[in-house]
Amino acid sequence: MVQDLIVDERITIPARDLQWRFSRASGPGGQGVNTTDSRVELMLDLDTCSGLGPFRLACLKERLTPRLVDGCLRVVVAEERSQWRNRQLAMDRLATLLRQALKPLPAQRKATRPGRGAVKRRLEAKKKRGELKRQRRQRPRLDE
Repeated sequence: MVQDLIVDERITIPARDLQWRFSRASGPGGQGVNTTDSRVELMLDLDTCSGLGPFRLACLKERLTPRLVDGCLRVVVAEERSQWRNRQLAMDRLATLLRQALKPLPAQRKATRPGRGAVKRRLEAKKKRGELKRQRRQRPRLDE
C-alpha cells in the first residue's frame, strides 16, 4: 500500500516521505493478537519532507512543537484488528493534524467599549435585582 498522503487539494505528501513501523498490539483480536503486527506507527520527518514549502514547514514546526520528537511527527494507531484498517486511520489522523496546523489563525479581537444601550440595559437589570432584594428585606414577620 504505497500511497501518497493527501492533506488537502493543494498539499500532497509523497509516500517516500512517510515511514511506517508495525508491531503487535494489545486489545481485541483473539488468538491472532499474539501473531499479527496490527499496531501501526506512521512518522513524517518534517526536515526531509519534500511535499511542503519553506513557509508551510516553518508554520508546522511552530504549531506542532509539542508533538515533534527529533523533528518527526508521529501517529500511533492500534484500534482495529486489521493492520490495513489501522494504516488507513493513521493516514487520516496525520492528514487531519497537518490540516489543523496549517489553518490560518483566527483574527485577533479588537477591544471595544460596550454601547450606550448595553450599558443602560445592564444598569436597569442591576437596579431591578437590587429592588427585589430590598423588598425581601423589608417584609414584616408573621410573629410580630
